[in-house]
Amino acid sequence: MAAFNLTPSGPSTFILMGIPGLEAGHIWVSIPFFMCYIISLLGNFMLLFVVGKEQTLHKPMYLLLCMLALTDITTSTSVIPRALCIFWFNLKGITMGGCLIQMFFLHAVSVMQSAVLMTMAFDRYVAICNPLRYSTILTNARIAKLGLVGLIRAVLFILPLPLLLSRLPFCANRIIPHMYCDHMAVAKMSCGNITVNRMYGLVIAFVVIGLDLLFVTLSYGLIIRAIIRISSKKACQKALNTCTSHICVMLMSCILLLFSSLTHRFGQGIATHIHIILATLYFLVPPMFNPIIYGVKTKELREKVGKYTCRR
Repeated sequence: MAAFNLTPSGPSTFILMGIPGLEAGHIWVSIPFFMCYIISLLGNFMLLFVVGKEQTLHKPMYLLLCMLALTDITTSTSVIPRALCIFWFNLKGITMGGCLIQMFFLHAVSVMQSAVLMTMAFDRYVAICNPLRYSTILTNARIAKLGLVGLIRAVLFILPLPLLLSRLPFCANRIIPHMYCDHMAVAKMSCGNITVNRMYGLVIAFVVIGLDLLFVTLSYGLIIRAIIRISSKKACQKALNTCTSHICVMLMSCILLLFSSLTHRFGQGIATHIHIILATLYFLVPPMFNPIIYGVKTKELREKVGKYTCRR
């Protein structure tokens, strides 16, 4: 496989190394990556198909699930096919334009996904704390508008990242020790001052993602307060069950993101391939498990999926 090298080279080309330190095992590493990617595509497209076909599922909660599925598909597709080209065909070269486009989609979709998860938390808050007004507060049209606002916000906040990078001078060494074009991984290849890039990246992390997480925490704080006041144990359990899926999805995404960020910033003694694998799991594991979690925990969706998968 080492002899089969189709990597182009040129002044405007970066070299993605895949997983440095595990080059000899790239073929074996590609197997779980490929399997997880296929499972995520099947699960998310099945969810989109079932919700699209079933009129009874044309509700705010399921529209939010479709938005989440679209972000999951885009996230994994932005990373995994390119990584598999590195693992299977040694296609490590990527143009400056291609690198910036990949970076834009990766970070924009992550911000969009954060907005969707925040809206889902608000959906659960209204469903539990204001059930009688749920149908008037959260209509399908309003959910669509919130989705559009989330998309515009993602584009406006992330667009400066590739624009700032495109103005930087790059050194002769354009080898990126990663399998995709991460913002800071590319910025570190520059010979210029990247202070603005670092600061803007932190602004996005704290202002955008941080505020979204704060809003989610506030929503669940109010939900827990409302549940505590419920006298019926059965009603209390039912209210908790409606939040289980969203809590599982939030915890999975946050834990992977936290581990990836901590090892990247404070894990100097940790091997490079561990950094890269942890970072990539954030783009691979949630897209695979999100449709499974909601399919298992949501009775109405589970029954509709069963209707199509068990059909003769």
